[in-house]
Amino acid sequence: MRIILAHNHFTVQGGAEFFYLEVGRVLEERGHEVAYFSIAQEGQSTPWQEYFPKGNEFRGKNLVSGILTFPRMVYSFDAKRSMERLIADFKPDLIHVFAIYLHLTPSILDAASKAKIPILMSCNDYKHICPNYKLFHHGKVCEECKGGKYIRAAINKCAHDSRMISVASSLEAYVHEFLNIYRKNVNMYLFASEFMAKKTEEFWGRDSFTWRKLRNPFNPFECTPNYEPGEYVLYFGRIIDEKGVDVLVEAATMTPKIPVVIVGDGPDLHQLEVAVRESGATNIQFLGAQWGEDLNEIVRQCRFVVVPSLWHENFPYVILQSFAHAKPVIGTKRGGIPELVEHGSRGLTYEASSSQELAEQIDRLFSNVELVIEMGRNCRSYVEAEFNDDKFYGSLIEIYEEAVG
Repeated sequence: MRIILAHNHFTVQGGAEFFYLEVGRVLEERGHEVAYFSIAQEGQSTPWQEYFPKGNEFRGKNLVSGILTFPRMVYSFDAKRSMERLIADFKPDLIHVFAIYLHLTPSILDAASKAKIPILMSCNDYKHICPNYKLFHHGKVCEECKGGKYIRAAINKCAHDSRMISVASSLEAYVHEFLNIYRKNVNMYLFASEFMAKKTEEFWGRDSFTWRKLRNPFNPFECTPNYEPGEYVLYFGRIIDEKGVDVLVEAATMTPKIPVVIVGDGPDLHQLEVAVRESGATNIQFLGAQWGEDLNEIVRQCRFVVVPSLWHENFPYVILQSFAHAKPVIGTKRGGIPELVEHGSRGLTYEASSSQELAEQIDRLFSNVELVIEMGRNCRSYVEAEFNDDKFYGSLIEIYEEAVG
């Protein structure tokens, strides 16, 4: 099968790019021909970069520059022409797109539809129903744009807390809805969690679109499990409001005898460090950003991991990383988190924002070493069975074959 994979960035910047490139790797290793389509950036090395269009940037621009750039970020004719050229040269059987907002833009969907190529779209955030991607702003879950009320994004200043970007995001959503550019072109939507699929149905209407579940690829065999419980509780990830690290810090002050290690960087780091100092808590340690084997070792040596997300996180890789190291997870009842954690089997769940309940769950699990070991074994068995290349490919090719008929 000949497949075009399209995503804004070819250079890895996070989990989204990892997903995009891993899909390509799995397909190529099984004999499929794959073409990649992303924006042009420095340092790229791929035979497909001659088709890559120029990207767009809105943040950091003044008002006049932003207004001039805005139309290209809503509908890029340059990206559309580049996609038309790639389709003509490569002659794909289907096109699988990932995050294409702002840079590639959904103009490329029109190019694929015109060529009568089936289109699949993987959604890893909520941009298709929410102008700021998250269904979350200023510390709270938000669905005020439901029913096409995108003006609420501008009123709430929910995109990067910027009036200009929020207005632009609202206008972008209105234009895309007017053009019906996603639902008229995309043959099938792919979601990694049941939660995101059901939430999309709430916004768009049940049976108004076709979707299938496709969990993101992950290789647990790159991680060495450690079934022995460590001596600290761990958080690792971005330190930003929607991640709920402040709730974890508050919970940690209620369990002063249990060491809590926080790994990561972000805009809320300094504020939380100050709050910990002022509280007098001595059981909370910030290690800053850690990567690669240094981070793996920190995960291996913990007792369990906390994922305190306040937003509806779709498919957190940190949970799979924790499971691969045989570490249970305490996570919130938000988004796709409970689907992975499965309360009582691979960890525990609690009501987001409740530092009291989180403290109780931390104390419960930390004090029960036998349960930690049992859950750790469940975690490792789960990712070995459910997240391997053969399992992922089987699901992917079944969906592809359905799409091409």
